Parts: sequence; C-alpha cells; structure tokens
Amino acid sequence: MRALLSILILTLIGVGIYLMTPQGRQLLDRVQINMQRAENKTLHNAGKSLPGTPDLARLGERLAAQGITSGAPVFIRIFKLESELELWVEKEGRYVKFATYPICLWSGRLGPKLREGDRQAPEGFYTVSAEQLNPNSRWHRSFNLGFPNAFDQAHGRSGSFLMVHGGCLSIGCYAMTDAVVDEIWGLVTAALNTSQERFAVQVFPFRMTERNLKARSGDRWASFWADLKTGHDLFEQNRVPPTVSVCKGRYVYEQGIATATAPLIEERCPADVATNP
Repeated sequence: MRALLSILILTLIGVGIYLMTPQGRQLLDRVQINMQRAENKTLHNAGKSLPGTPDLARLGERLAAQGITSGAPVFIRIFKLESELELWVEKEGRYVKFATYPICLWSGRLGPKLREGDRQAPEGFYTVSAEQLNPNSRWHRSFNLGFPNAFDQAHGRSGSFLMVHGGCLSIGCYAMTDAVVDEIWGLVTAALNTSQERFAVQVFPFRMTERNLKARSGDRWASFWADLKTGHDLFEQNRVPPTVSVCKGRYVYEQGIATATAPLIEERCPADVATNP
C-alpha cells in the first residue's frame, strides 16, 4: 500500500512538472479550447444562444444606453483562447467597448497561420474595407480579414479567404453564428458607409496579460506574441487603435487617430515607432 502511494505521489509530481513545460502548457490550452468547442457546438446544434451573447433584439437600446451612434468608426479585437470577439465604437475621440460576442468556433491551435490548408485561424493585425465584405457568403455573411498581410507575406505565409462569418463551422475562420454576425455586420457596414474606408481588426492568441505571456514563455511563438502585446498595450493606454506597419519582419506601431480610417498594413520603418527590444 505504501509503495502504491509513493508511486501515485511520484506520478502526480511528474504530471505537475510536465504541465509546467511548454508542451504541458500547450496541452492545457488544447484541453480548454476543445472543451469550449464541444460546449459551443452542443448549444448551437440545440438552437440555443451561446453564453455571453448580448441581447441582440435590443440593439437600439444598447446603443442608446452607451451614447453610441450607428455609423461611427469601429474597431474589432479577437481573443482565441477565450473565444471572444470585441466590437469597439468611437465616441468623443476614443473607442468604447460596445459588445463582447462569443466565437462559436475557430479552428487550429494557438499560433499564427503559416500556410494554405493548415486549418489555422490567423493572428496579427488586419484591416477590412467594404470590398472584403460578402453579404451572400455560404456562411450567411462574412468579411475577409485580408490574410496574408505585409507581415505574413514577409514571412512567406500563405492562405486565402480567412473570414469572420456566420454559422458554427470553421477551416481557418472565426465563426460567430448567424444571429451574432448579423449584428456585427450591421455596425461595420454602417461605419464603412458613413465614416471609415477601412476598420482595424486585431487578433490575439489570448488575453494579453503578463501572466499569460509568462506562462507560455517557452513557446515557439513567445517572441511573436510579445510583439503583438506591444500593439495591444498601445491601444489599452489611450483607447485609440495604433497605426501598424511592418519593419524588418516585425510589427511596429505609431500613435493612431480615433476618427481615422485604419491604414493598410504596409512595409514601412517610421523613425519613431513602438517595438519590443
């Protein structure tokens, strides 16, 4: 009995040590992701709303409650691990978070998309214009993120038709359910028709906290994620999406302007930019 107890203790210690390694952290992330996917699919197939879905029938009231006008500039952030999409709207020179929507399904693991057919949903900084919207998508409605952008191209990455769309199926996209994508669609099309030629979309692997980055410091994508965090934090400081460029294969950032159209992600090395060391 004592020998079995010793074996059990040693096994638990070994598991604990393994879970602290990069491979163990990846396993924990995959378990969390797969559990969320299973729950979302079950609810969607049963015709139920996903937890955290706003009251979509009260859109007008929700806009009025925050003093937000449909047609004002918009900005989107996506967080993979948490399966959440945030929609922000410009108000008095800053962006305010209007809604957080659950993502029904995204495919792949944490980390960027590398090649056509890898089923990875992209991470990084993108812009969307009216030409990238498809009201007659096979997935109800969709907008193309614009992958590969200048950063992706600089790293030889390939892929096409990486979307945010309706439904709850994904091969490299972010599927939002039809009802949710309808609300997002209405707000982004109003902005593109009224105040913006393009809006920015920032896609992150997880909530960009120091704790989350530290827990994954041994991951192959740790330095890439640290670069993404620089752009994330610049927005957090003043609630204005930064102007994003690509310099020597890395994302770099400049202070943005709240009411401005999101500039295309281009190869450019400004004199005064924010980067990681």
